[in-house]
Amino acid sequence: MVQIEQDIMAKNQSYANANRAAFAARGLFVVNLVSSPGSGKTSLLVKTAEALKGELPLAVIEGDQQTGLDAARIAATGVAAWQINTGKGCHLDAHAVGHALEHLPPLQNGILFIENVGNLVCPAGFDLGEAHKVVILSTTEGEDKPLKYPDMFHASDLMILNKSDLLPYVDFDVEKAATYARQIHPRIKTLTLSARTGEGLDSWLTWLRTGATHARAVP
Repeated sequence: MVQIEQDIMAKNQSYANANRAAFAARGLFVVNLVSSPGSGKTSLLVKTAEALKGELPLAVIEGDQQTGLDAARIAATGVAAWQINTGKGCHLDAHAVGHALEHLPPLQNGILFIENVGNLVCPAGFDLGEAHKVVILSTTEGEDKPLKYPDMFHASDLMILNKSDLLPYVDFDVEKAATYARQIHPRIKTLTLSARTGEGLDSWLTWLRTGATHARAVP
């Protein structure tokens, strides 16, 4: 079993490296969004697409076990999206992402978003070739999620605390969540926002613009 797992991870890493080279050649800033189900990943992507679509080339790869509902929500904004259904699989892998890129319109010097399957365990170990994993934790979840799912928070460079509009109504400690995340990953950055109201969205958009600029600067 150990050998099989090592083989799977090695093969995935090979595909991830190929993806990363392809992304770099196109000047793409690639973000892998990860979270538990219901955190608001797709809602955040819709808001982001609406804000940036006239400014930067954008595309989205959607991962779900079933249905194409999330890809349809993204496509309704006018941004190209491709759905990957994993069936019983609990994460996206680099091989599937590489094939999905072939189904999207040519994208240069922009941002590619990958919305992973809702799961805080499986996606942590699979590099897709992205520049950053971004973990989304909503205020309707416990602030101790970083301690319960350390691999995911250790693998992520940015934690977004979503649904800030609900903070007056839920028992969620923002500072405690950030402290727990830093215990797992001392350099992790944290943003607090509401995908529903747009509160705090500007900080997220600035982070994306900065990443896209750096990706374009790579020869």
